[in-house]
Amino acid sequence: FTMLLVLVLSAVVCSSRAEYSYSIPYEKTLSDYDGISSPDAGDEIDQMDVQQISKPNQIRLSFTDDPTEMAITWTTNDVNHLNEVRYGLGESNLNNTATSISHQYQWDEDDDGNYAYTSGFIHEALMVNLVPGAIHFYQIYSNGKTSDVIRFIAAPKKGSETPVNIFHIADAGTFGTSVMVTADMMKRMNQQDFHGLVHCGDMSYADKYNGSRGDFATQKVWDTWGQMVEPVASKMAYMTSPGNHEIDVYESTRENGTIYQKRFIMPGNEKYYSFAVGMVQFVSVNSDESVDKESTQGVWLEDTLREINENRDKFPWLVVFQHRPIYNSNANHGNWSGQNTYDIADGWPEADYDGWYTAFENLLVKYDVDLLLAGHVHQYERSWPVKGRDNVQHSYNDVTAPVHISCGHAGKDLYKWTWDTNNTVNTYSEPKPAFVASRTNTEWGHCELEFLDKNTVRHTMY
Repeated sequence: FTMLLVLVLSAVVCSSRAEYSYSIPYEKTLSDYDGISSPDAGDEIDQMDVQQISKPNQIRLSFTDDPTEMAITWTTNDVNHLNEVRYGLGESNLNNTATSISHQYQWDEDDDGNYAYTSGFIHEALMVNLVPGAIHFYQIYSNGKTSDVIRFIAAPKKGSETPVNIFHIADAGTFGTSVMVTADMMKRMNQQDFHGLVHCGDMSYADKYNGSRGDFATQKVWDTWGQMVEPVASKMAYMTSPGNHEIDVYESTRENGTIYQKRFIMPGNEKYYSFAVGMVQFVSVNSDESVDKESTQGVWLEDTLREINENRDKFPWLVVFQHRPIYNSNANHGNWSGQNTYDIADGWPEADYDGWYTAFENLLVKYDVDLLLAGHVHQYERSWPVKGRDNVQHSYNDVTAPVHISCGHAGKDLYKWTWDTNNTVNTYSEPKPAFVASRTNTEWGHCELEFLDKNTVRHTMY
């Protein structure tokens, strides 16, 4: 009887063995998480094991500079079957096919040549012959599995006066606060259409150790973040500019931008590039690289801004986005001048980048840049039109200088307290600088830009 009982129990255990599953808790609210108390973001959510997920995951779209194209990336744990995306103008009319290329990487090699982390297979494909401005649908066939049929809007024709709606965020991570900010954007997507999202650096914080992680979980954070943003990124172009947590060798566990370029498909060299969405020209800049007239990026930037400015009849809106802000009233980080102002504990040298103190702003003013979007400082801040520090226009009518918007409050701990003061000194001093129109260092959220016509843009912080 005892032997029979053991055998029966064994059979029950085997038959009830469940396949690995993972989901992001978008339905949770503030009270469902431990440790969240503004300005502290608490712990990261549980990390995803990509090696156990065979179906397409971490799906993300991105613009090229051609409105008839849309790039796409996704991940699976194997490549034993056909890997392609089928797309078209109707849910049941997916007559076009784009085949992917696939790659994989390993990380954290020990002395015996073993790796702590092996990525899933990262697939990249390009959908072509899209109708600019039209609604399209696609479905991924990969590794013997399929995704849902997913809807997106192609970029409007270059120079068209179609209204353009864009999210912009920065400094997210994989915290409960990050999930809630993503869930808020998902709700907004149910209320209106968006063409894309601009993420101004510091996406996952995979490099930044947090006590809630298990051993060797660093690269898993990239997978978790990719899955967290999928409900947004699979339905619109998700455009990125690298932050210090993707680029700096002393902050990114020696990633030095390599993982960023393995996981993202951006135009150009993926760190600095430009693209158009209807009547809006976007220019991504790498703020962890020199931008003076002698530098490669600086030469490229002036050439790009000059060319765009020669066509302002087609592109009345010119938006630059990057990670580090050059106008910022928060005591932590300060205004980016190209030189880091904090000590590096492990002794790696601080990098100095030329051109940020004066040359960069001179280019913004010279070529009539309308908006500069940034992050890095974990807060929300919007300037009045400003140039030369002291030349401030306290109105958004007939603007004659760039407006600077830092939207660095998408999930990471907020900068309410000045570093090394034991939470006793606020990062905001009073009176606030003349260039500051609005700011908060106690709320997480996202930002939106609605380019309504060639003369009007509406900015909102949620």
